[in-house]
Amino acid sequence: MPTVVLMDVSLSMTRPVSVDGSEEFQRKNLAVHGLNMLFEHMASNYRLEFTALMAFSSLWELLVPFTRDYNALQEALSNLEDYDKTCVESALHGVSNLVQQEWGSSCPCQLQMTDTMDNLEELLHLSGGDGQIFTMEGPLCMKSAQAMFGRLIDHAYTPFHAVLHCGNLSSDVQVFPRPEPVVMDEEVEPMPRTVSTDLEIIGFIEIADISSPPVISRHLVLPIAVNKEVDEVGAGATDDLEEEPSASQMAGKSPNFCVLLHGSLKVEGMVALVQLGPEWYGMLYSQADSKKKSNLMMSLFEPGPEPLPWLGKISHLGPISEAVENPYGEDDSKSPFPVQPQVKRSYAQNVTVWIKASGLQTDVQKILRNARKLPDKTQTFYKELNRLRKAALAFGFWELLKGVADLLERECTLLPDSAHPDAAFQLSHAAQQLKLASTGDSQYAAFDHNIVPMHTDFSS
Repeated sequence: MPTVVLMDVSLSMTRPVSVDGSEEFQRKNLAVHGLNMLFEHMASNYRLEFTALMAFSSLWELLVPFTRDYNALQEALSNLEDYDKTCVESALHGVSNLVQQEWGSSCPCQLQMTDTMDNLEELLHLSGGDGQIFTMEGPLCMKSAQAMFGRLIDHAYTPFHAVLHCGNLSSDVQVFPRPEPVVMDEEVEPMPRTVSTDLEIIGFIEIADISSPPVISRHLVLPIAVNKEVDEVGAGATDDLEEEPSASQMAGKSPNFCVLLHGSLKVEGMVALVQLGPEWYGMLYSQADSKKKSNLMMSLFEPGPEPLPWLGKISHLGPISEAVENPYGEDDSKSPFPVQPQVKRSYAQNVTVWIKASGLQTDVQKILRNARKLPDKTQTFYKELNRLRKAALAFGFWELLKGVADLLERECTLLPDSAHPDAAFQLSHAAQQLKLASTGDSQYAAFDHNIVPMHTDFSS
C-alpha cells in the first residue's frame, strides 16, 4: 500500500544530540539518516511501493509526490530547511488531502511520522489504536536510529517470499503487497490467520464459472530471479564478471514456472484455485494493464471452506475426468455452477407479508374468487390455499385457518344449482383439512404438508 513520510522540520528537531567522544548531531540528522536507510531498503526490496515525502511545522509542504524514484526522495531529504513550531493537525489534513486526491478514500495508506512521543501516542489513541510507535532504545545516536528503523522495516517493509507449487512444478515468487493477517470476527476465539509461504495450486476453473467473486485483497505475484551460477564464480574472476551478463539478465533467460502459468491462464481464459492455508483459498489469474501488458495476480477469498456459495465447498470440487458424464456437456453448452443448495433460500421464494390488514384480506379474497370458479380453477385454488396455510402456521395464526374453513363451508352452501358437483366436494374437503390443521395437534398441521385436491370421478 502507498506510504506517506511526514518529516517534522520545526525548531525542536534542530536540538543537538551529543554523546561523549562522538560527533555532535541534530535530531533532524538522526531522522534523515534513518529515512535514508528506509528508502535504500525500499529501493532494493520494495520497488513497487509508491512513497510521498511531506515536511511540516506550523504549515505543511509536499516535497515529493507519490513516486517510485527513491533517489528523488533522498535528494529532498538532503535539502530540508528549518521552520517554526510543530502543528500536527494541519499536517494530517495535508496527508488526508494528498491521499484522497491520489488514491481516493477507500485505499489504505501507511503513515510514517517523525515527532515527539506525546503527539504520537495521542494520534494513535484517536485512530483507534491501529498502528505502532517505534522509539530509540538507548542514547540518541546513529546506531540507535539505525536499530529503530530496522525494526520498522522488519515490521512493515519485509518482502513476502513464497513457493508456488503445482504438482511437480514449483517457482519462488514474491507476493506484493505483503498479505496482512486476517481475523474473522464471527469466530468464537478469533485468531489472526496468515498466508502460508507454501502456495499450493489445487485446480483450475473457467473464468465464467468463478465470475467476479468478493475478495479481501489483491496482490501481484512476481517470479524471484535466482542465479545459482553466481555463487560458483571464484574471487579472482572479478575482471571477467564485468564482461559477463548480470545475474538478473541470466536468470531472465532460464525457464520459470510462474511465467508458464501466467501465459497459460491468459490463453485458456481460466483461473487457478490456490490454497493459502487450512480452509483458506484464493485464485491466480491474468489481469491486463493495457493491450500489451498483463500481470499475474492473486486475490484472497475470505477464510472458510465455502468462500463462494455458487461453487459449494472447495474441497468437494474435482477433475472433470472423475465425473460420470461431462458436467459442461459435450459442446460446453451447460455449466455445473451455481451449485444448488439443499435448502431453498428464503430470499429465493415469494414471502407472504401481512403487515397491513389489506394484505391478509387480499389473500383471503383471492381464495374465495378461485373457489367460485371450481373445478376450472382447482390447481390455482389449492396453490393459494396452501400458501395461506403455510403462512398462518408460520405465524401461529390458528384462528385464521378456522375462519377460512368457515368461509369455504359457507361458499359451499351458496353454490347455485348449475354448479358442478365437484365444486362442493372440493370446498368441503378443503374446509375439513384447514380445521384439522387449526388444531395444531395432528399430522395435518405439519408445515411441509400440502393439501391436495380430492380425487373425484364425474366422467360417467
